[in-house]
Amino acid sequence: MADAKTPFELMMSQAQEMVKAMNPALETFTPKGFDSLWPTMPKEWMEMAFGNAFNTGGLDAKTRLYLTLAGLTMQGAQAEAQIRMTVRHLLELGATKQEIGECIAQMSMFAGLPAMTKAGEIANDVIKDHEAAQKDEDEA
Repeated sequence: MADAKTPFELMMSQAQEMVKAMNPALETFTPKGFDSLWPTMPKEWMEMAFGNAFNTGGLDAKTRLYLTLAGLTMQGAQAEAQIRMTVRHLLELGATKQEIGECIAQMSMFAGLPAMTKAGEIANDVIKDHEAAQKDEDEA
């Protein structure tokens, strides 16, 4: 992209060259691989780290994660790994499929339908995986 027409295109081109120089493996990086690197934290740890342990009377971990999911929905496909991780953590804290769907749907007014749809697809995949894992646990 040597003939970049906008400052953004030039910046992106320079960033891609820098990434290639620093770590050639990042040239083919995919956010889906991130899923296996970040396990779901236990509820108690999430509440301590993200909840109101340090801010008594403040937002609990579940509410903070809903806010995080709303913000990530605004980013659409650019935040796939982060959406997956946040939905997994919400499920660990007891969030329902309907609550997660409502959080994402609420953002359609701000993020637009394509971003909302992409976040919904990602969340639905995570929920299906979670339900299958729960079923396997129940059968074991």
